[in-house]
Amino acid sequence: MNAIIGFSDLLGKNLKNEEKAREYLRKIKSSGNFLMTIIDQVLEKARIESGTAVLKMQAENLSEMFYSVNTVFESAIQSKEIQYSIDTNIQHKYAVCDKTKLQEIYLNIVSNAIKYTPNGQAIHVNITETASDDKKAWYVFICEDTGIGMKQEYLPHIFDEFSREHTATENKVVGTGLGLSIVKSFVELMGGKIYVESEQGGKGTKFTVEIPLEIASEEDVYKKKESEQSVISDKSIGKRILLAEDNELNAEIAIELLKEEGGILTDWAKDGQECCDMLGQAEDGYYALILMDIQMPRLNGYEATAKIRQMENRKKAAIPIIAMTANAFAEDIQMAKNAGMNGHIAKPLDGEKMITVLKQCLADNSDVKIQEDL
Repeated sequence: MNAIIGFSDLLGKNLKNEEKAREYLRKIKSSGNFLMTIIDQVLEKARIESGTAVLKMQAENLSEMFYSVNTVFESAIQSKEIQYSIDTNIQHKYAVCDKTKLQEIYLNIVSNAIKYTPNGQAIHVNITETASDDKKAWYVFICEDTGIGMKQEYLPHIFDEFSREHTATENKVVGTGLGLSIVKSFVELMGGKIYVESEQGGKGTKFTVEIPLEIASEEDVYKKKESEQSVISDKSIGKRILLAEDNELNAEIAIELLKEEGGILTDWAKDGQECCDMLGQAEDGYYALILMDIQMPRLNGYEATAKIRQMENRKKAAIPIIAMTANAFAEDIQMAKNAGMNGHIAKPLDGEKMITVLKQCLADNSDVKIQEDL
């Protein structure tokens, strides 16, 4: 937060210097993303500890999933000239899993290896299937590096919350100390186990994760993808929508993103009650859909949705409604669905993701199924 405020002040003083302004904006965005990571991890840990964290299980192609994560590391690996290798030996590449949480486990462990492995050193990843039966397969993920390693007395605390080994090298690496704690919780939530071995003096660290997953088929994955790909191809939606949002700054951001990304005209309602009133007074078909914030005065998003669904005018009652909220966990998406909403968009808003969800909803607005953006 200090960096965001500091560079914002510097930006204000250097608006005419384009090079400096761009650099300050880049640093503000980078600091903002890191702040969001901290907030997300603290909230995730709170949900885990309260017992409300759940798994969103779907059929996935494990090979594609791990490959997509590997692309995230490419630039960091190249910039540090790290010798990175990966071996995969699995018989059942289709499995039922929580894709987001499984990717976060993989991402966190490999990212740590990259952070703490000096330039020119090596990281090796191995993904194997050790056993299987008619229903399940057991997968083992190993990440081994030749990095700085850890002291033996620190290893028992590596999965503790806000735990980081205090060394001169570690203090230069950005981190929250929550990542591995969350990883361990996710692994255990999936019925798996995680182990760590480490030694200083250039011998490095080895993480081993064992997770059992239900076996799926290519057909299971294909059906899921088919349901996700009903997206209108052209960029411009060319529709007018109704935005219910009580925060003026959030509304301004959403309106500008909708205009820039999709050529969408937006009318703004400042709370749930005003949203219902504006829809009730509009002509049939005037609004293509509603973007609904959840936490609002007078009527919150759930209450406003319930009131709209009970309107006598059945065309208006059936208008697609998409939740637009910072509450982005699986349970929150389910609550939106239960309230009668057709979709969910997470804050902070991402223009491309927002337009994709809008297009999905407009392309299939006769269905009541949820369109999930996680």
